Amino acid sequence: MSQLLALVILLLILFIGDLVAVRTKAWVPSIFVCAVLFLAGYWTFFPQDIVALAGVPPVVATMMMYLLITNMGTLLSIQELKNQWKTIVIALSGILGIIAILLGIGTFIFGFKTVVVAIPPLVGGVVSALIMSEGAKEAGLASLSVFAIVIYVMQGFAGYPLTSIVLKKEGKRLLQQYRSGQLAYKAQGQAAEETAAAAAPKPELKLFRNMPEKYNTDFFKFLRLATVSYLAYLTSTLLAPVASVSPFVLCLLFGVIATSLGFLEKQVLQKANGFGFAIMALMLFIFDGLKQATPGMMLEIIYPLAGSIILGVMGMYIFSFVAGKILKVSKEMAFAVSLTALYGFPADYIITNEVIKSLTEDEKEREMLTSNMLPPMLVGGFITVTIVSVVLAGTFVGLL
Repeated sequence: MSQLLALVILLLILFIGDLVAVRTKAWVPSIFVCAVLFLAGYWTFFPQDIVALAGVPPVVATMMMYLLITNMGTLLSIQELKNQWKTIVIALSGILGIIAILLGIGTFIFGFKTVVVAIPPLVGGVVSALIMSEGAKEAGLASLSVFAIVIYVMQGFAGYPLTSIVLKKEGKRLLQQYRSGQLAYKAQGQAAEETAAAAAPKPELKLFRNMPEKYNTDFFKFLRLATVSYLAYLTSTLLAPVASVSPFVLCLLFGVIATSLGFLEKQVLQKANGFGFAIMALMLFIFDGLKQATPGMMLEIIYPLAGSIILGVMGMYIFSFVAGKILKVSKEMAFAVSLTALYGFPADYIITNEVIKSLTEDEKEREMLTSNMLPPMLVGGFITVTIVSVVLAGTFVGLL
């Protein structure tokens, strides 16, 4: 298969996913449709390296991950992170629910070692899945080594549609409050800020306020974004002997700081005309993981796979519901935040935006929904997938 044919096929799949999402108004998320089509492709005629063949090897996807996560940091202010303490508590409650239900009930059904292998990948991303897979392999548990990868690959099939459903309910609730005037004060405050900003505009790039705008080229935007990403990576390596801190977590934090200092503008990747390509590369890399899930493997582990995901989701709902009640957060938003553990970034970003676009055509209403729904979803995804899952994997692998 030629490179361009591979690229055309993969882009066709991404387009079909978007098409279905638009036609169903996000009830069927694009990422779910794409995952099904990729799985069908790998089971039939796809070369195992079709994503790399198309021009997106892992090293390119990793580069895009650094840039995208740093760019996400430009969407959040330091004050916003402080405001999201409830999100962090709810996300941690959801993870506690997974652990409690699977260890409490799943152990009796599937066995202790199966549950131990299942929990970190179910909570997080590819790093935790790989840690548990290697740990199971070293312990001589070949089937559980495969199980760790497949549960990571398949958990999104439960998370995508559930998240879309609860976010649509949350969005409709917020729109009803906004249209009835209950959120009018906040909207007016935003309008007042926009009016003040228009009357006395403040430069986003405070550190480059004296630089003519003509020099702020796309390459200069990419340079600054890459520099911040590198500083995050460098900090992670310097901290490694003392504490293991994911460079991706630091990318988010450094993006927030760099924007607050005036080194980066908000949504710098979009302004550099690179956001769409970066998302495409990262999406293809995520779906590349589906090549691990062969039909034979799926049949062998389908029972513990389905059972672990169902019990995990039940635990997330119960614990996030209780936390949401205590913190006075709607049960829909609390559940959506906890569900980010099943997929993380960029799926949390993509699904949230799809839902918002499906609910209203009015730009002001979309801004209102984005400001209320996107920050907790992003923070929830980083807390669960990027931070906690790796800590859990490092702890649980010692139990095998």
